[in-house]
Amino acid sequence: MPDGFILSPYILAILFFVVAFVYSSVGLGGGSSYTALMGIFGINTLAIPMVSLLLNLFVTTIGSINYIRNRHARVNLVLPFLLSSIPMAYLGGSLKLPKEVFTWVLMISLVFVALRIYLWQSTRAVIHISQAGKIAFSLLAGSLLGLIAGIVGIGGGIYLVPLILIFGLGTEKEAAACGAIFIWVNSLSGLVSRFQYNSIALTDYLPLIAAVLAGGSLGSFLGSSRFSPRTMEKILGVVILIAIVLLARRVLL
Repeated sequence: MPDGFILSPYILAILFFVVAFVYSSVGLGGGSSYTALMGIFGINTLAIPMVSLLLNLFVTTIGSINYIRNRHARVNLVLPFLLSSIPMAYLGGSLKLPKEVFTWVLMISLVFVALRIYLWQSTRAVIHISQAGKIAFSLLAGSLLGLIAGIVGIGGGIYLVPLILIFGLGTEKEAAACGAIFIWVNSLSGLVSRFQYNSIALTDYLPLIAAVLAGGSLGSFLGSSRFSPRTMEKILGVVILIAIVLLARRVLL
């Protein structure tokens, strides 16, 4: 059991199963909630991004395949994001940030995730920009989200999907497809860098990996559950808010 781990890995695995099921049903990897849960339950900051990126990779593999098979993936939409995000995700994965800096980056990221869950979902305004502006925006957003993905293990899809819709870059299904592919590619890039510059004993996290594989596979195939994915996302948002409070206490007290 990893140092600082304050909860049975099997109980945490149940929580991860739910996260993977709900998020995979809407084309996301769940990295924000994995990161939040691991932050709450005391997993060390070196392991958090590596485990979260690995779990993101597992969940979005099936999702990406399904979206590509159903012809929702657009190369011209996802490519600019990937071109700038891949090297930045690799860079982020190579960084060894002090625990305090990592906690600040993680906390700020989770604040934006909470805003995404509770506020951005209801945003309906579309901002019209030129084609050149769309490409510039895609490159800038891709680089920023790629860096965050590498540093803290949040794949970026939970930010990317609403941004695509707000800026009128694609439909809801195209945005979900782009988000799944974006998470998969950047999780792989960040993970390759993490394993090159850092190391953890993955056997310590086998229950979490197994739970996410099961939940992600089930969620991807079913696409929904008897509960509204939106409602489940709000419930998971409460966990993220708790994580923000706990992380803030570590930083400020």
